[in-house]
Amino acid sequence: MEKFLNLSSIQRNLLVGSIMGDGEITKIYPNSRRKNHSYREHYGVEQENYRMWKASFFPDLFYLTKKSQTMRSKSSPLFTELFPYFYNNYSKQIPLKLLKYCTSPYFLTALYLDDGSLSISKRINHRNKKIYLTPHIYLYLQNYTQKELEVLQQHILNTFHIEFKLSKRRDGHGYVLKGTSTDLTYNFLNLLSPITLTCESMYYKSNWEWRLKQEENKFLEQYPNYQIIASSPNRFKNYTAEEVRKMIFLKKSGVKDIEIAKTLCRSYWSVVYKLRELRSGRLL
Repeated sequence: MEKFLNLSSIQRNLLVGSIMGDGEITKIYPNSRRKNHSYREHYGVEQENYRMWKASFFPDLFYLTKKSQTMRSKSSPLFTELFPYFYNNYSKQIPLKLLKYCTSPYFLTALYLDDGSLSISKRINHRNKKIYLTPHIYLYLQNYTQKELEVLQQHILNTFHIEFKLSKRRDGHGYVLKGTSTDLTYNFLNLLSPITLTCESMYYKSNWEWRLKQEENKFLEQYPNYQIIASSPNRFKNYTAEEVRKMIFLKKSGVKDIEIAKTLCRSYWSVVYKLRELRSGRLL
């Protein structure tokens, strides 16, 4: 474990989440000249910026080959060291012995941005001309067994206080992890927000306020006279004059956005957008 432990905490968490997600450690076949394994991660052109963002945390390890749309590494003792933790008879498995190192939100960030989804269910009340939108978090990890997912589920609960449920699915091993409440959705996105704020290309997954605006625009084209209502509306209620005054004071005092959000009992993204609004109005 020497090579793995020599990585920074952020790198360890991102790497484990990435290998569990879209990444893979390449195999060494009989008679191969290679002595060590390497890493590769295929992506679609629309996710190139995300892979550039991820690779920036590993400047001496990962690089992109844009022609093949792959983020990859050279052969490295690091991946030879990690291979048996992630593969059993060449089948991918959750590295249960490495989860004790996965205590940073960077782990969940890689796992979610790779294999997660911000799914939105809708309910339309035509009589009252209202559209209700409810966000849900999914981690599509059906390539792992139910038993493995149960261990991961408990690890996420114990470490991050986020309680996912196993949800049945027809493909893979038959189960994914699903958030069952809007509170979980907002808590999960808020937990990741200081990290995902720096990766704009993935806002459709990580930034609820941004995503909500996209959904509003889409529905209002079809239903121009309808009101769009997001679940748990108290999280998006208008700011009071006292909240605005306190926000301006805290920001001018050098308090970080995440701490302002905690002080006001608001979501991180709500505070980010409100501060942007205050700046554009030259109030800050």
